[in-house]
Amino acid sequence: MTQKWMIYGANGYTGALIARTAVAQGLNPILAGRRKEEIHTLANELGLESRVFSLNEPDQVTSGLREIDLVLHCAGPFSATSAPMIEGCLEMGSHYLDITGEISVFEHAHELKQAKRAEDAGVVLCPGVGFDVIPTDCVALKLKELLPDATHLSLGFDSDSGISPGTFKTMIQGLGGSSSERKDGIITEVQLGKKSRTIDFGRGPKTAMSIPWGDVSTAFHTTDIPIVDTWIPMPSYKIAGARSLKWFRPLLATSTIQQIMHKWVDRSVHGPDELARRNSPAYIWGEARNAGGETRTVRIQTANVYNLTVFGSLAVVSRLLDMNVSGGSYTPATLFGAKLIEELPGSGKFQIF
Repeated sequence: MTQKWMIYGANGYTGALIARTAVAQGLNPILAGRRKEEIHTLANELGLESRVFSLNEPDQVTSGLREIDLVLHCAGPFSATSAPMIEGCLEMGSHYLDITGEISVFEHAHELKQAKRAEDAGVVLCPGVGFDVIPTDCVALKLKELLPDATHLSLGFDSDSGISPGTFKTMIQGLGGSSSERKDGIITEVQLGKKSRTIDFGRGPKTAMSIPWGDVSTAFHTTDIPIVDTWIPMPSYKIAGARSLKWFRPLLATSTIQQIMHKWVDRSVHGPDELARRNSPAYIWGEARNAGGETRTVRIQTANVYNLTVFGSLAVVSRLLDMNVSGGSYTPATLFGAKLIEELPGSGKFQIF
């Protein structure tokens, strides 16, 4: 029997990219979301079935997931939307995937109680099947294989990619918070801009700043390495600016300012076009260190962050529908191994140092 799967949030920038590519690959997802006109218009254009329902009503979620074997959730901000979709998937027996990079979502999916519920229901919970966090998660596992007794893990990426409206809104939400890292297995807050170092992500040494990337959660679940931090390149003056934001964070976190900035995004941010995506690859870097000071470094070049999200999420969807995977909470690398990233279009091979 043919399995049915759904893209929820298919009308968004990334969701629509995934939907169009899925059709080009011969796949037939059901397109869903809460905006009736946009969902139906895209579904009619692509010749696909569509459903419209809100995540604010549990009954609507379970009804919307009727006879659905797998959901690829693309409607952010995921800190608000993932929990009700996960609940619906657990109740209806649908595998759950999403493209988030939000630490809170990963931690929710990997709670012991949640993992047990997924195991009992035969449901796979695997958030982060896009650029957040497939490439860095695979690098983390590769480093664990190279240095099994590693105690410290650093991960990061460098890209000139543009930004989608959804990603921009997630960044705005983070303006009122801080950075994060994992120390002795526990996620802890760090002042944004406080930590910096020089890193060669794959195109020469650059000053870098630690950020609250999803691997602070997922890399620990993938590798059991107790100390994890995450990095992006950033000029020194911007790192200093990030530190100064601490004085304004209470204001930036208010609902009024957040709403103003979100409305600006809706008017002004549209995401990179095909040419921009094709000409802006990403450079992924990771470093592991053990208690004796021995280190291993891994780098890999990949497709643009949005193209990788499209290719990565559809690869996970196709593999999961074709395989018999036990229920539980997973990361992309624990599902399909470190080589997953090497097998995606636009990716090179691991460089090991």
